Amino acid sequence: MKRYVVMGMVALAWVGIVPAKPRTLLYCSEGSPATFNPALVTDGTTFDASSRAVFNRLVEFVPGTTQLQPGLAASWSIEDGGRRYVFHLRPDAPFHPRGDFKPTRTLNADDVLFTFNRMRDKNHPYHHVSGGTYAYFESMGLNELIRDIRKIDEHTVAFELTHPEAPFLADLAMDFASIHAAEYADFLLKRHTPEDLDRLPVGTGPFRMVQYVPDAMIRYEAFKSHWHGPPAIDRLVFLITPDAAVRWLKMRNRECHLMPYPNLAELETIRNTKGVRLLSAPGLNIGYLAFNVTKKPLDQQKVRLALALAMDQQAIIKAIYHDTALPAAAAIPPSLWGYDKTLKPYPHDLQRARTLLAEAGHPHGFSLSLWAMPVQRPYIPDARRTAELIQADWAKIGVKAHIVSYEWGEYLKRAALGEHDAMLMGWTGDNGDPDNFLGTLLSCSGVGTANNVSRFCDPGYESLIRQGRQESDQAKRAAIYGKAQVMLYQMVPWVPIAYAQVFMPVLEQVHGYRISPLGYHAFDEVTLQP
Repeated sequence: MKRYVVMGMVALAWVGIVPAKPRTLLYCSEGSPATFNPALVTDGTTFDASSRAVFNRLVEFVPGTTQLQPGLAASWSIEDGGRRYVFHLRPDAPFHPRGDFKPTRTLNADDVLFTFNRMRDKNHPYHHVSGGTYAYFESMGLNELIRDIRKIDEHTVAFELTHPEAPFLADLAMDFASIHAAEYADFLLKRHTPEDLDRLPVGTGPFRMVQYVPDAMIRYEAFKSHWHGPPAIDRLVFLITPDAAVRWLKMRNRECHLMPYPNLAELETIRNTKGVRLLSAPGLNIGYLAFNVTKKPLDQQKVRLALALAMDQQAIIKAIYHDTALPAAAAIPPSLWGYDKTLKPYPHDLQRARTLLAEAGHPHGFSLSLWAMPVQRPYIPDARRTAELIQADWAKIGVKAHIVSYEWGEYLKRAALGEHDAMLMGWTGDNGDPDNFLGTLLSCSGVGTANNVSRFCDPGYESLIRQGRQESDQAKRAAIYGKAQVMLYQMVPWVPIAYAQVFMPVLEQVHGYRISPLGYHAFDEVTLQP
């Protein structure tokens, strides 16, 4: 089955996929999903394969924007000074059938309660299934924020909060909040196969997942009964192709219609290739180096600052991003409101770095592990090469870095456990709110998840984040988040590296695809011209 990894025309025909057929969309994905339940993970590869294809949420983002629109909730109201959210569900949103499972009803309040109570209630029969780790839900503090979820009637649900939370509505449009079928969960419990809920998904989304060959292919069919109307294409196929050069070769051979994360060195070639359009947009993202602040000697601010000053950021921007990214200074990107434009990247200053190490008691340096992601992301397109550049920079001040990498799922799992010393990571915003960066990635509640990999937990910073969440006035929130960014810059749990531009090559016959500022890839509005 491994021969699927690089599919030619014969292999495609063997699985019943005919690239010339205009209503079959072939997407060269960069990797395999870790699961088909987006609540369990934080990576975009899994979100693309699960939440955006198979599921819907109570509220959705308008495609190509960070604006909210009704999803499975046709309407909602905010009551009790922001402590109560009441959602009125659509009565006509059916779930997918799967194998022996045939839904007997459409979406109702029980599905919403099942989805969120699984994450928040440790006694829920599904809470510990598939590992029982809900990184987003926990790192955002939603387990403490949501006091209760009540079923008012079959199509009305009320969320009771412990306090007002400004980004709460946008949080519910994020991938982790995808709504699952309670009836399917009950069906699987009776069969003693609850893990199938996360492997063989059932949702209300525009596509139904029908086949998955790990490291090779995912096949979907359009869900003709989708509440928003069926997609314009009949079939969607993810051809899992980790190597960007191979993805581009497939595009040139017309074996896929779209591909993410092209090699930046090939952008000019792509632009000049007949029959291909190169889409681009500013990314709501950041690539960064995170220090595990619980590990010695990285628990010392002077040591972290020394390592930041030793890094040649401009060389990384040139070699890795081919000058298509902006050098980063703040922990949120400049396209996001609240960005502190007064902050400047750490200067490249080897002499000061050596002085700081000596003051911290390490005049001859030390050794540490430097982890590099195994996958391409827009925020760090080549983590291994980036790590090698940093390794060479640190060697100049006597710091020896041993580069480590794992398979993507294992990388995130071990990062959550805090096994690393320093590691390359990044983030693409999920909801257009600064808290999605500053809170999700650096608050105390994120320690122990793959979000806060620096394991940074500071009381003063935590107080600012809580203030920002509870303040409803955006100008006041921006001022609070400005203080938080300055605090991070001074304490150096991260070294921000770059804010990256996003590129997407598509064949000319592809219409309706829009680059999302939130980093996901969705295909329900895509059409194919002959």
